[in-house]
Amino acid sequence: YEQSNIRDILAKENFSACSLDYYSRSHIDPLTGRSSLEAMQTALKVCHEFVDTFSAEFRNILLYGDTGVGKTFLSHCIAKELIDTSFSVVYFTAASLFDLFAQNTFGSRDTHDTDAQEHIYDCDLLIIDYLGTELPNSFTVSQLFICLNERILRRKPTIISTNLALDDIQSIYSERTFSRISSNYTILRLTGDDIRIQKKLLQKKS
Repeated sequence: YEQSNIRDILAKENFSACSLDYYSRSHIDPLTGRSSLEAMQTALKVCHEFVDTFSAEFRNILLYGDTGVGKTFLSHCIAKELIDTSFSVVYFTAASLFDLFAQNTFGSRDTHDTDAQEHIYDCDLLIIDYLGTELPNSFTVSQLFICLNERILRRKPTIISTNLALDDIQSIYSERTFSRISSNYTILRLTGDDIRIQKKLLQKKS
């Protein structure tokens, strides 16, 4: 729990706290033709299967779509289940992950933390949240490829969440990175109305 970086939030965000009430049958995704409820139901099923088969199968997940529809929440749900069964889970926002890589690459010898970087490559599950909110450049693009490729080679699962469209991921992070994702990840698209806003509106009404 200490090394996960999300110890406190997992007490609130877990499968037992999940509610489908915020997902609509009438909100249809023009890209897939599926409702937001159907998309979340599918995502929940995949996430439960990810946890249930974690020891036996090598899987990765990319969660993408609208803002505030539960992508980070689902990664937290998985993290809690795995930590509770003694797997090592490490969570980073994309910005903080690339900051660590930059520190180890460009910083002084005193600021290098090679153990932390090796742990990113070798932990049981790595969660990279908010991909695309960092400032993309040639360094972040190359480091993302190295990180994802290294974990694939070691058969260590990774979960990525992003608000970027798939075409944007491909154009920003290169064809070879997108190829690794498309061929090694289960891709889940979530859409709908921002749940945070829905909750605020409900609080005002009450």
